[in-house]
Amino acid sequence: MSLSDSVGDLGEDRVRDIISSHLEKDTSEILGYGDDAVAFEISKDQLLVMHTDALVGSTDILPGMTAYDVGRKAVVMNVSDLLAKGVKPRSAIFSWGITREYNAAILTEIADGMNRTARECGIHVTGGDTSQSDDFFLAGTVFGLADRSKLLRRSTVKPGQIIASTGPFGLTAMGYRILLQGATATPQTRDKALEASYRPKFRYPEANAIAEAGVASAGIDSSDGLARSLHWLSKMSRVGFIVDNLPITEEVRQFGLVNKVDYVDLALYEGGEEYELIFAISPENWTAALDAVEHVGGKLYRLGVATSDLQIALDLRNMPRRQIQDRGWRHFTQWKQVA
Repeated sequence: MSLSDSVGDLGEDRVRDIISSHLEKDTSEILGYGDDAVAFEISKDQLLVMHTDALVGSTDILPGMTAYDVGRKAVVMNVSDLLAKGVKPRSAIFSWGITREYNAAILTEIADGMNRTARECGIHVTGGDTSQSDDFFLAGTVFGLADRSKLLRRSTVKPGQIIASTGPFGLTAMGYRILLQGATATPQTRDKALEASYRPKFRYPEANAIAEAGVASAGIDSSDGLARSLHWLSKMSRVGFIVDNLPITEEVRQFGLVNKVDYVDLALYEGGEEYELIFAISPENWTAALDAVEHVGGKLYRLGVATSDLQIALDLRNMPRRQIQDRGWRHFTQWKQVA
């Protein structure tokens, strides 16, 4: 690496490494680098957990997206990472960067989307800041509380545990291809893909049920795509995975056939922004986890099992076994395999 390398050459992971390597570490912080949140002890048994995420107009607002859905997405993308850690959200604040072209009607719709979505998980947007910007952005910070014994990390997956998600994959990948590349889709498929892309599911009920039952041992959200999420868990926990079930809808399968795209690649690599939650669950807790999620109207999809072998393999019926690459969405380079 040269100091003259641009961020486009470096990629998101190396950009993060450069920044974090020059920041002095707080020894009282519990999670450490790589968990996409920070946690501090506020009592013997309780932790304060915080996460921050930014929605940027030029990269995160899709063509045709309403102002309401922009506000909704800003809240979902911030709260989702706390939900994956078994944290009960308590409050959120946002800094707004607003271009001069925005008007009162747009701001009203964005704020309404933020407020209604925050209230879905029992929190309020309690403050923030506003400033003028050349590109619209919403930079959020969400705060929550967790029992120390129930905090879920990315580094606590054990061999033999079941890996499961709160939903299927591939719909947002379809949406991106339809909106950004003009891919072909039936009206029904297009509607379903755009709904997933514009208004991703908010998995608060499922996450809360998992946390209350205490049945998961690790968690992550899928905002960077399924493959990237599995590689994060593998890196942090020093385990591998055999993925023997890939939950997708029939629309994803048919979309792949029509557009001559591997639907497996759509689900693994071209998604992200789905905000499905991925949990590691011990076999003895599996039935209890299924019951807890179904009780709140959700569903858990078994993906596979963690292994002591560090390889991450896709082993689907009637398909050749293949390695799942560390590939997915990265800022500065977009969809790219890790160097």
